Amino acid sequence: MTGPTSSQSSKNSIVFVSICAAFLPPFMASSVTVALPTIGRDFSMPAVALSWIVTSYFLAIAAFLIPFGKAGDLYGRRNIFLCGIVLYTAASLLAGCAYGAMSLITFRVLQGIGGSMIFSTGLAMLIGAVPPGERGKMLGINVASTYTGLSLGPVLGGLLTQSFGWRSIFLVNVPMGLVMILFVLWKISREKPETPPAAFDFGGSVVYAASLAALMVGLSQLPLAKGVALSAAGASGLAIFIWIESRTASPVLTIGLFRRNRVFVLSNLAALASYSATTGAVFLISLYLQYVKGLSPKDAGLILLSQPLVMALFSPFAGRLSDRIEPRIVASAGMVLTAASLFFFSRITEASPMSHIITCLVLLGAGVAFFSSPNTSAIMGAADKTQYGAASSIVGTMRLSGSILSMCIAAMILSSYIGNAPVTPAIHHLFIAGVKDSFFVFAALCTLGVFSSLSRGRVREKGPTRTQAGQEILID
Repeated sequence: MTGPTSSQSSKNSIVFVSICAAFLPPFMASSVTVALPTIGRDFSMPAVALSWIVTSYFLAIAAFLIPFGKAGDLYGRRNIFLCGIVLYTAASLLAGCAYGAMSLITFRVLQGIGGSMIFSTGLAMLIGAVPPGERGKMLGINVASTYTGLSLGPVLGGLLTQSFGWRSIFLVNVPMGLVMILFVLWKISREKPETPPAAFDFGGSVVYAASLAALMVGLSQLPLAKGVALSAAGASGLAIFIWIESRTASPVLTIGLFRRNRVFVLSNLAALASYSATTGAVFLISLYLQYVKGLSPKDAGLILLSQPLVMALFSPFAGRLSDRIEPRIVASAGMVLTAASLFFFSRITEASPMSHIITCLVLLGAGVAFFSSPNTSAIMGAADKTQYGAASSIVGTMRLSGSILSMCIAAMILSSYIGNAPVTPAIHHLFIAGVKDSFFVFAALCTLGVFSSLSRGRVREKGPTRTQAGQEILID
């Protein structure tokens, strides 16, 4: 009795910690979005510059996800996870004490590095703790936790900003982080690494982080000459990184994950398209509600709540559904709903009723919910157990790279219409024109994602199904 009971207790503890970790960073991200106009007034930042408070956080997570995912596979995911919670909590405290725009962005980068440790190991810990037959259900619960964080973020962020100032949004993460640290130390024991000890690929990690950062910063500066130069340098650096990794004995990224693994590649491309199309949408609607409709941060947060609340409600159902029927069908249907909602958003005007905004947000939430957990289940099911850390990191990289790209698209289009000017009633027509164009681009990206999702082929087959690497995908 002792063995199974202990094993079940360990599994439950890992599930609990992973779900909490899925909640905390999204809560931070969505609550900050609502506070952006207030931060902008305090630090005299224009709308385009405000996007960097969000983008710097996403960029730091994306740049370090793959290195920390590999470190988790080599040295233990629990160790990297714990370090991430500690750094995230400390950075939250520092961000709450920021004295200017640059210091706030710097502390957001530190938050992002801590978040990369959490994201790269939390999902891998969860997948490793549950059997394949429960994967969809647990991923659905995990995704629901993420969207619960997104749901509470705008509401609590608005209330905190209005009642105690925007700094309270960062400071409220400190006690939450401390509780997580104590629970990990108390309940989660150090695990044996999944892969044999090997030297960590520091060179590849540096090339990857620098190249991805250059690419994303360059995209945000397009069509300026420096934006073109940085984008080209970043893309070249990533090509060099792939060449290096294919010839390294212990690569930070296992290139073999992408070779002859159609499900893994196309599922990740679909995820990239989905997040590239949706993250900037919330940013734009938050600004629209406060600048154009004149809502307070609290009221804007209540409107924005409709999208992640629907995500949280439908994600567990979508996860269970993907355990029963072909995940490709569920995910593709979700992306069709997402594309439709973004197209409807592209028809927005200054006089658009709140019913139109809320309907679009609800449709967007349902679409993302039905796409996310089945697609993640397909990705993780196409990876060997020894590569869960790397696969989890790639999932996170697609999410964060897509989020950064989405913010870059929004910032670039807004900049082409209003430059660095504050959003005042005199330029509302220009601001709305930029918002409409952004949503049209997002809808087009999501439509491409539908084709990628459908093209991956069957994820589930009758009987045992294995990839080229020999790992089990799913057993009916």
